[in-house]
Amino acid sequence: MKIDSIDYARHQRHQTRVRSGLLGSAISCLLLISPVAAQSPATAPVVLPTDRTVLPIPEPAIPHSTVLDVREAIPPARFEVKAPAQAPNVLVVLIDDMGFGQSSAFGGPIHMPTVDQLANEGLRYNEFHTTALCSPTRAALLTGRNHHTNNMGSITETATAFPGQTGQRPNNVAPLAEMLRLNGYSTAAFGKSHETAAWEVSPSGPTDRWPTRSGFDKFYGFIGGETNQWAPLIYDGLSQVELPKNPNYHFMTDMTNQAIAWMQYQKSLTPDKPFFIYFAPGATHAPHHVPKEWIAKYKGKFDQGWDKLREETLARQIKLGVVPPGTKLAPKPEAIKDWAALSADEKRLFARQMEVFAGFAEYADTEIGRLVEAIKTAGQLDNTLVFYIVGDNGASAEGGMNGLFNEYTYFNQVRETVPDMLKHYDELGGPTTYNHYAAGWAVAGDTPFTWTKQVASSYGGTRNGMVIHWPKGISAKGELRSQWQHVIDIAPTILEAAGLPEPKSVNGTVQTPIEGTSFVHTFNERGVASRHTTQYFEIFGNRAIYKDGWLAGTVHRAAWEYQNRATFENDRWELYDARSDFSLVNDLAQTNPDKLKEMQGEFLKEAVKYSVLPLDDRLLERMTASLVGRPSLMAGRTSLTVHQGMIGMSENVFINLKNRSHTIIAELDAPKGPMNGAIVAQAGRFGGWSLYVKDGKPAYTYNWLGLKRFTITSKAPLPPGKSNLRFEFSYDGGGVGKGGTGTLFINDKNVGTGRIEQTQCCAFSADEGADVGADEGTPVTEIYKSPFKFNGKIEKVELSFKEMTRTEHQNELDVRKAATLRRGLSD
Repeated sequence: MKIDSIDYARHQRHQTRVRSGLLGSAISCLLLISPVAAQSPATAPVVLPTDRTVLPIPEPAIPHSTVLDVREAIPPARFEVKAPAQAPNVLVVLIDDMGFGQSSAFGGPIHMPTVDQLANEGLRYNEFHTTALCSPTRAALLTGRNHHTNNMGSITETATAFPGQTGQRPNNVAPLAEMLRLNGYSTAAFGKSHETAAWEVSPSGPTDRWPTRSGFDKFYGFIGGETNQWAPLIYDGLSQVELPKNPNYHFMTDMTNQAIAWMQYQKSLTPDKPFFIYFAPGATHAPHHVPKEWIAKYKGKFDQGWDKLREETLARQIKLGVVPPGTKLAPKPEAIKDWAALSADEKRLFARQMEVFAGFAEYADTEIGRLVEAIKTAGQLDNTLVFYIVGDNGASAEGGMNGLFNEYTYFNQVRETVPDMLKHYDELGGPTTYNHYAAGWAVAGDTPFTWTKQVASSYGGTRNGMVIHWPKGISAKGELRSQWQHVIDIAPTILEAAGLPEPKSVNGTVQTPIEGTSFVHTFNERGVASRHTTQYFEIFGNRAIYKDGWLAGTVHRAAWEYQNRATFENDRWELYDARSDFSLVNDLAQTNPDKLKEMQGEFLKEAVKYSVLPLDDRLLERMTASLVGRPSLMAGRTSLTVHQGMIGMSENVFINLKNRSHTIIAELDAPKGPMNGAIVAQAGRFGGWSLYVKDGKPAYTYNWLGLKRFTITSKAPLPPGKSNLRFEFSYDGGGVGKGGTGTLFINDKNVGTGRIEQTQCCAFSADEGADVGADEGTPVTEIYKSPFKFNGKIEKVELSFKEMTRTEHQNELDVRKAATLRRGLSD
């Protein structure tokens, strides 16, 4: 009779109880944890191999036993992978979209007590660098390889077919979390994950690059570039989470609670097993969402404006020692107006925007403090290696010159005015807004540098403050380190601190070597040289090369610009000796052309080596999968049939009904009595549409950017039982974002017609998806409250459109380009 391992273990336990009665004996314990036939007494115990360069560590073969009676056999050693003795816990905190000059730990105006305390008890690093954009930085951080080696040359939503840009991490680039997990660590990620290919974020997968298939035992957070902090789309592992019905809910507190609970579980059940926590808040990326009491802390603190704030910040930075004495303030970009030249309304609005941002940052840091305190309470902080990285790139200037009430206006080429935004002055930061601040604050946030996020050619885009805290491993307290480091250096530093080698093979795949360099040698020696001497940068054509203290680069396009400044061949390069010019104010390109030429040659060498070429500065084209060879679940399809319970389908995996006539047909089995609920809805409060039943009557609402809503309501109620509900939209044409006429039908009978004067051309939401049988997250219309689940049965819903001709598609692209250029000029 065949007995599987579980049955065998049960059999062994039973026999032990019967024969000896020793329920807690060592023999029964060994049999329980290792239900393998015993060795002969002459066989030596299995010794765990010390070679950790092949992961997972191969399980040793145990010879078959020849002993008849277990009482006469010596049990084999249990095979178990453990981390090296005294290996530290690791906590990596990564703040989003925060510039070098924003946190108080690096001379900024925002009080961040947690990073301050960690810095005062540990080390500040003032020459640490990122890639200038979120997905690339995160991929590099989590693997120790350059972002193009990760195929993450930009964000996943703009991936192309070229190596270096595909948006899919290759198998020969194993994540750090997987290396640590296979070496005996517990691993978890909380917060933002923007490293999964956009078209893979659905139950259809593949899930290979989801967090829990990328080395993390636990993931609790959102997948994408940003989320509504008041109503996020959250995954626990691979499953979407239904949010609690708590009016005070905020994701920052939720993710902290989850991280604390997970850590406590680990240290309660396996106190000697080290953990790796990757804690990546959505803060301080837009939308800047924060409870009002945190905003109130900064009332009036930014009335002096961004020009004066830059001066104040530099003075604090020099006093704190995070920039050298005599450092000059780099000029701000020409597009950023002088604060003194602004109108009273502009000053009032912009100051409020910064108050909201600052409150968001302090709130997030305080929540991080709760996690650090929980680790301390568990008796683990002394041997926890903490990396607190204050920004995954420079501060974000993507709010444009005026900031935004609803960030999605930016993606739909709709310009918001200061008077319009002032109407929402008291709402900013709250659930009814999706806000971003003006670009002037981003420039101030990157003091003492000139540029911002996306500009990979300037330290304003790439230099971020970093604090390291590890009482057991670092004797120095409150000291500054000025070795030149890059985000790819984090992974090898953690491996060295844990006493682990870089793996040569992981899960059967030979690995691309780690491209970063460990900087453990800087922990306890102040003046040692940096071992990271050469590094390229490139994002959307903005590019630079660092080598031996020199930096050469070119600004191909600023974050607020919609047109590239020149062709690649005609870009104007700048050259700086960063050893003596901390803030990059002395451009030596004209006086030292030979050095510039040498550095440009170095960039091309690195660009070829790391799959940076061909350079790609396209904007709108990269948002359309078919134009750049990116996979799309809807490629070639003109219809999609969905079913009740399918929720959270992002725009990257859902049929695109924008800028075209289309039809929605729902086959329903409605209940007798009151009928309510969403049939199918896409996105929510800040733009989207919903087909629903309210008090028995079908209706359709189109929400244009949270600014206007158009509703068509049926004149007749939906009959109980089986019926066919149809909505037809006849698009006006003549470009993108135009209006049209909508008509409702019940069992083919026209029951309502109305005009929808405007539609969104380009995007609804980065995080709110399409739902069938509900409207999750935020509601498309204030007529109902989310999730507004349908109380009948939906057999199926079919969404369809006529395929565009090639000419129509090209016309759409041309109109988008023209609108983009017009907006750029108006801003």
